[in-house]
Amino acid sequence: MQTRAFAPRGHRTISGSISLLLSVLAASLLILAAAVLASANAHTEAPEANDLRVSQVYGGGGNAGATYTNDFIELFNAGAGSINLSGWSVQYASATGTSWQVTNLSGSLVAGHYYLIQEAQGAGGTTPLPTPDATGTIAMSGSTGQGGPGQ
Repeated sequence: MQTRAFAPRGHRTISGSISLLLSVLAASLLILAAAVLASANAHTEAPEANDLRVSQVYGGGGNAGATYTNDFIELFNAGAGSINLSGWSVQYASATGTSWQVTNLSGSLVAGHYYLIQEAQGAGGTTPLPTPDATGTIAMSGSTGQGGPGQ
């Protein structure tokens, strides 16, 4: 013969109350986990490492015989979402240099669009750049150098 815990109608045993409490707690945690996952999926995912590309580098802007009056760097967003450029920079050093010059970036770069960074102006060149997205003072060589985007 099995014995059962007896409780008047509308009342629960202590073990029944704990079981109910654990069930409610487990259900609440599942709902909370689902809400957190849904919220995380609703936000734009971080860009892939190769989404931001250096599409052009023009050193020697403003030199004798140069087309453009300024050096420039152009970035391209090859990804599917916007990239927040706050905290990013372009950095340059001469070919054998160890001292880096930095131009900080800001704003966002929409998928499939370009971001123009105007650098130093020389005395030559015939064509000014279109309105840049960022401006710096880096004087880049027209033949050698090292650099790229950084975070």
